[in-house]
Amino acid sequence: MPTILGQNQYGKAENRVVKITRDGATHHIKDLNVSVALSGDMDEVHYSGSNAHVLPTDTTKNTVYAFAKEHGIESAEQFGIHLARHFVTSQEPIRTARIRIEEYAWERIEASDANSQFIGADEVKHSFVRKGQETRLTQITYDGEKWEVVSGLKDLVVMNSTNSEFWGYVKDKYTTLQEAYDRILATQVSGRWRFNWTDDEQRMPNWEKSYEQTRKHMLHAFAETYSLSLQQTLYQMGSRIINNRSEIDEVRFSLPNKHHFLVDLEPFGLKNDNEVYFAADRPYGLIEATILRDGCEAKIPVDLTNL
Repeated sequence: MPTILGQNQYGKAENRVVKITRDGATHHIKDLNVSVALSGDMDEVHYSGSNAHVLPTDTTKNTVYAFAKEHGIESAEQFGIHLARHFVTSQEPIRTARIRIEEYAWERIEASDANSQFIGADEVKHSFVRKGQETRLTQITYDGEKWEVVSGLKDLVVMNSTNSEFWGYVKDKYTTLQEAYDRILATQVSGRWRFNWTDDEQRMPNWEKSYEQTRKHMLHAFAETYSLSLQQTLYQMGSRIINNRSEIDEVRFSLPNKHHFLVDLEPFGLKNDNEVYFAADRPYGLIEATILRDGCEAKIPVDLTNL
């Protein structure tokens, strides 16, 4: 049966690069995991094995490290833009470059008063601890004319210990869940947001400020929404971002409901007044949705693991 080649790409995945910027005695860290995927005129390498149009994946790896030195890493987005532009404009067979980046945050260790006599100020400025709150993400795609930048985060665990209810739902003969008028609402946020910056003629967003403010609005919406469902909270989180960040047109969330069930303490002669819970890790409800600026088209994949 005749066959033809379909969509394809190649590159070097998970290039771990740590860039330390030394500002005198004060050091700053950018810790990235960079994956490069290139596509274009690559038919012959598949059909005949000719590598005439193939930039080695080892070269893409070396480029990541060289660019960290040559261009620095101002932000994950800016670094990805430098890489994508380089691959598309420097190699004629390459038509599209997709750069995916995970960023791991570090925070400075502050000397305690008790130890200040032993730890000098200069030393404190280059001691860090990995933040465990979330992993920052970005994907940059460039085809030589237009950019698509989608950023986000994963593994951000949040909880409201009250101001959440769940009742009035459909019940059938298999329903055993009791209605809740005061419950814990917890989730592990996986979110992506798409910027409306698409070409070099537009003003480029301030990527660092945008991430900081987007995360802030997301968390404030989670904390301030009196929730009757996780779906309602999700929508408020996305709407708060869209309404406050003009550079973002689309937000997609995947929120696993980290269930906390009241423990039955009656067998022990104890009353559980919304105090003791069993934290169940599985199975879990999974709530997913996209929130769009009015008039915009959804482009972020439904399955966020493919981004």
